Amino acid sequence: MTIKKVTSGWRVDIQPGGQGAKRFRKTLSTKAEALAWEAWVKTQVIQTPAWQPPKKDKRKLSDLVDLWHEHHGQHLKSKNTLPKLKNICTALGNPFADDFNAEQFSAYRARRLEAGISANFINRDHAYLRAVFNELKRLGYWNKENPLSKIRQFKIEEKELAYLTQDQIRQLLACLSDDALRITKICLSTGARWSEAESLKVSQVRDGMIHLSRTKSGKNRSIPIDAALYAELAALKPKTLGGNLFKPAYNQFRHAVEKSNLQLPQGQLSHVLRHTFASHFMMNGGNILVLQRLLGHSTLAMTMRYAHMAPDHLQEAKTLNPLARLTLY
Repeated sequence: MTIKKVTSGWRVDIQPGGQGAKRFRKTLSTKAEALAWEAWVKTQVIQTPAWQPPKKDKRKLSDLVDLWHEHHGQHLKSKNTLPKLKNICTALGNPFADDFNAEQFSAYRARRLEAGISANFINRDHAYLRAVFNELKRLGYWNKENPLSKIRQFKIEEKELAYLTQDQIRQLLACLSDDALRITKICLSTGARWSEAESLKVSQVRDGMIHLSRTKSGKNRSIPIDAALYAELAALKPKTLGGNLFKPAYNQFRHAVEKSNLQLPQGQLSHVLRHTFASHFMMNGGNILVLQRLLGHSTLAMTMRYAHMAPDHLQEAKTLNPLARLTLY
C-alpha cells in the first residue's frame, strides 16, 4: 500500500521507477495532501527522468567480462585473455559493476606488488580490464566513465635488448645444424620471430622473398633474402602434409645457445635473433622507418628502441652544444 495512516498523519511510500529504483517516503497531515504529493512525485519521474537517480546496475564485474567476450573478445587472436580477466575478477572480489572504482583497483595493485608480482604483469592486467570498459562503451553496453581511465600504469624501466656480435653469431651457427640452423639463419636475415620462421610453408618462399603471414600483429610481411639462403630454402621438400618446411627445432636451438656459452637476459632466448637483426640493421646505416616495416611493428615508438644503434645517432651533440660553439675573445 503506497499511502498508509500512521500516528503522525498519512505516510506515502512509493517507488515510481519500479524495483531497484529510488524510493520516496514522506508523512503528511491529511490524506488529501498525501495523495497530491504522490501524484506530484510520479509526474516528476515521468516528465523529468533526470530527477530520479538511475537504477542500480546489478551486473557483476564478471558479467561485463562475459558481455565483452560475447561481442568482441571471442574474435581476438589471443584465446587466453578471457581466463586472465576472470582471474582478475575473482582477485578483486567480483564487485558490482556500479561499485567498481579506481580505489578498488589501486588496492588490488598494491596487494599484487606486495605478493611479488612484477609491475609489468600488473600493467597488463590494468590494460586488459580497461580495454573491456572501453569496448563495452563503444558498443553501448556501458554508459558511464571507464573506472580505470584515470589510473596511470606503473613506469617500467626499459630492459636491455641483447644482441649478438659477429663473433657470437659465428659461434652460435657452428653449434647448429639442419632445421635449427636454417630457422636461425632466417631470423637473423629477416628479423622474423622464431615461431614465424619455424612455421614457414613452401608457398611462403617465392620470388626471392619470405612472405610471413598470421603474424603477431595480424599483418603480412614480405622480406627479401639473399640468393644463397633463398636457393637453400627453395630446394627443401615439405616436412608435413600441410607444406611446412621445418619440424619443431626450438629445443635444438636452446641446446646450441648453452653449448656456445652465450649469456642472454632472461626471456630473450630466441628473441635475441630478432634483436640482433634490428641492431645490426641500424648499426649498418639502415632506415628506422624501413626497420619498422620489416619487424612489423604497429607503431614507430616500438622500433625507436633500436634508434640509438645508428652510427650517427645523436652525433649532433658534439657540434651543437653551447661549449662547442663558444667563441673566445
